[in-house]
Amino acid sequence: MLKFIDPDHPFYRPLWIRLLIVAACAAWTAVEFSNGQVTWGMIFLAVTAYAGCALLIFFKPKQSADDKADTEDASK
Repeated sequence: MLKFIDPDHPFYRPLWIRLLIVAACAAWTAVEFSNGQVTWGMIFLAVTAYAGCALLIFFKPKQSADDKADTEDASK
């Protein structure tokens, strides 16, 4: 199934990128509500909630091949 946000992609691994995406969505939600655009505000509120859940709350990074090699070397 195609995901809206694929949290397994290496782009989303750094925490600062995930926080920046959620903050940008939240900022745009505030812009829409402040301009009186309730419909777009609700749409971006849902996008912000989805991004926050997918990238912050339920984020479980898969271990890459480089990380696996590093942990195997460290355990020897």
